[in-house]
Amino acid sequence: MRLVRLIPVRKALAKVLVAGFSLAALTSCGTSNISGLGFEKNLTSVNDTSLPLWQWAWIAAGVVGVFTFILIMWPVFRHRRKNDEFPKQTQYHIPTEIAYTLIPFIIVAVLFYFTAKDESKITKVTTVAAAAHNVTVNAIQWSWQFTYNDIGDKATVTGTPAQPPTLVLPQGESVRFKLTASDVVHGFWIPAFMIQMQNLPGVENHLQFTANKIGEYPGRCNILCGRNHSQMLFKVKVVSAADYKTYLSTLKAA
Repeated sequence: MRLVRLIPVRKALAKVLVAGFSLAALTSCGTSNISGLGFEKNLTSVNDTSLPLWQWAWIAAGVVGVFTFILIMWPVFRHRRKNDEFPKQTQYHIPTEIAYTLIPFIIVAVLFYFTAKDESKITKVTTVAAAAHNVTVNAIQWSWQFTYNDIGDKATVTGTPAQPPTLVLPQGESVRFKLTASDVVHGFWIPAFMIQMQNLPGVENHLQFTANKIGEYPGRCNILCGRNHSQMLFKVKVVSAADYKTYLSTLKAA
């Protein structure tokens, strides 16, 4: 006795194909109208580079997911059991085996290429002399030290777990960061800026970017560094260029 067909095969496949083509159509559009997928657009120069990569990776994953779903559902509906005959068995289909080996390789190769290209752009820094501003970020157990090198004798702001420090940045001006650590490995992470780089003891890492929007953004260490790791917090405050100069003057006077 045949089972009652709850959903007509053609209608079910049509819905799947419509969903697939709708998602695939996104690949022919720019990323300006695509959701930030949890990230605000144009916050920093890093976002301008990493956000499109993030969006296209999700689009590619969606297209692959829909295509895979179609391949799974097609035999479910098309080749479901109709009688007691044993279905024809097929093995060693060389073209199919080549296809499902080659296609994932191409997908991974494309993602790797664009990731490597954008990573090189994000990690590119100028010399200290060429940078508009220079800030040293030193991580300690369990807080942060921000040293502003723009003023005469430098000035360092040191936080504590009880009083997390604030990193003040000028809007629209490039800042070059030197990242160090005094004890163990830490991670300098500003989630909203899509930025993360390790602070390593005895090693200098460098990062450079421009903050585009005035506001306050949370930062934290994202590498397990000890007992009070969860308290290694800081705040990034982006202010106007004039307010930034005033802030540096205040630090120098102090």
